[in-house]
Amino acid sequence: MTPDLLIIGGGPAGCAAAITAAGVGMRSVLIERKAVLCRKLYSIPALNNVLGGFQTGPDLAAAITADLAVNALCQIRTGLDVTAIAPGDEEVTVTLNDGTRLTAPYAVLATGVAPLQPADADWIEAPAGLRLPPLWEADPAEVKGRTWLIVGADRPLGTFLRAHPDLDVTLLVPHPATDAYKAEEVAADPRVTLLPTPRLTLTSALTAEPGGLRGDAAFTNIGSAPAPPPGVVRDVDGYCPPDLQHPGLIVAGDLRFAQYQRIMTASGSGAEAALRAYYTTRGVSGANSRPSSPARRPT
Repeated sequence: MTPDLLIIGGGPAGCAAAITAAGVGMRSVLIERKAVLCRKLYSIPALNNVLGGFQTGPDLAAAITADLAVNALCQIRTGLDVTAIAPGDEEVTVTLNDGTRLTAPYAVLATGVAPLQPADADWIEAPAGLRLPPLWEADPAEVKGRTWLIVGADRPLGTFLRAHPDLDVTLLVPHPATDAYKAEEVAADPRVTLLPTPRLTLTSALTAEPGGLRGDAAFTNIGSAPAPPPGVVRDVDGYCPPDLQHPGLIVAGDLRFAQYQRIMTASGSGAEAALRAYYTTRGVSGANSRPSSPARRPT
């Protein structure tokens, strides 16, 4: 199959691009570096902000995967990394780590974000090489009667508590002032101790100062960083604004910017990316044209 569209990333944005492309007759190849599609959804225990009545991330992931399984116009390739992207005047060439080279007029970039580690935050001092598992990987079966140290008050904290309203746990949550608005939704939960902290020093994986904080386990919850494929133009924060890219590269989902990182906005932007490619290739009035000599603005 010669594709009309290459899609890099198999989360909600990439999957929405594949479904939308098929809806207008476009053939696509979807490339996902992990073995399964929508992998992060499987770690979201509670949903209250998506259409369709889905209550958990795994339910939504299963539905998306089932939709793609019967999509005859989309070829799915999992377990493969993109090692190079070469946009040209007429087509984009994507090279995979198995040596395969794929070409299409457009590529949708939807690789999303990855969890930040303590060393990535300017308000945290941590031992070299220290890495903490993200909160969304925490196993509630291991927590009864224990105290967890949660570094940062990002949104997964509220999701975790909503999903496990009766869980016997104490959460110590040091966080910067910039997380205060995110912490509002959990402030009334008696299991949470919010600790506004201008400067945190992690002395080990389980202990922190000030206050001699200590947990039976510790997790990072300080936000996310973009995880773009190679060859993409990034801004000073590491994100990939769509208007900085080669015209053959269409950025979708959480990779675009820090705000509006939600399942619904990711899905919508993936669908819009596929339609942009569809209308542009057909010269439809109002679609973005693809100049032969694209200009890029520096970061």
